[in-house]
Amino acid sequence: MVVTHRLIPPLRAKHSPDRLNSNPDTNNYSDELAHIAETVRCATVQVLTTEGSTGSGIIWPNRDNQEGSIIITNAHVASRWQAKIELADGQILPATRIGYDQERDLAALQVLASNLPTATIGDSDKVKVGELVVAVGNPHGVKGAFTMGIIHSLPSAQTLPSPFAEKDWLMADLTLAPGNSGGPMADIQGRVIGINTAITGGFALAVPGNQVERFLQEATGKPYLGVTLRPLRVVLPTEIVLGLAVLEVASGSLAAQANLRRGDVLLGICGQHFHTTEDLLAVLRHAQPGEELPLEYLRDGSLKTAVVVVGGSVYQDKVIPVLT
Repeated sequence: MVVTHRLIPPLRAKHSPDRLNSNPDTNNYSDELAHIAETVRCATVQVLTTEGSTGSGIIWPNRDNQEGSIIITNAHVASRWQAKIELADGQILPATRIGYDQERDLAALQVLASNLPTATIGDSDKVKVGELVVAVGNPHGVKGAFTMGIIHSLPSAQTLPSPFAEKDWLMADLTLAPGNSGGPMADIQGRVIGINTAITGGFALAVPGNQVERFLQEATGKPYLGVTLRPLRVVLPTEIVLGLAVLEVASGSLAAQANLRRGDVLLGICGQHFHTTEDLLAVLRHAQPGEELPLEYLRDGSLKTAVVVVGGSVYQDKVIPVLT
């Protein structure tokens, strides 16, 4: 159990243990704090990756009526399509990644189970400096650890070093450790206001909850192939072009339906070669349901074409930068 490193005045007063136990205000506060901890813990999960690492996640309200339940965690926790999540009651469920945003370090997992205890979401735009906050997670594999602190600041882009600059964060003096990533930061009412993501200068950084809502809207409203890609140069008889090597294909995705597989190299879509890694996403973004998109690719040195029929897939694509 992580030891809470900040205690509010009633618990910090210099009373004897007997007097603390007989103080009704202290007892009431302690009971309320324990209730908040239990409420947030019930909706917090442990994310178990295929690589053997662990992180945290929170069961988010399923506003778009997706099948099953939605778990929000960090992108660096859910780096693969498949994972497992362990609920607070110890039940372990398979999960599939349906949303991924490397830039905002957010991922959405789907589990085929309903009626799970979901978090209550607060308005992160109304968070104030000095406000009490709590966090629940699984630091170093310790399940459901609870800690409390205050909002230290609402940093602007100029006040944080790379790679944290140019993003919005909630910064709090919470005691976090590896394994807390992807878990909830909540206000003192138990409403989730952010997703714990990193520690810098001894302070916890969380992605604001309102950004998570926008991420979910984007992730579930657009078609994606459902592939993990890596850019490379491809030498053709008449030119050198950008190729996107397929590293992974999600089961049931548009890519799987088009019979694409690992090792294929995508060259272009709708008769146009790729010029940037964003070109594929741009075409998909403007496609309409039912539209047929010819996708040119190389397999075993032969040029082939697959037809992708835009449907309801929500498996987000991922492009891994070229290794340096």
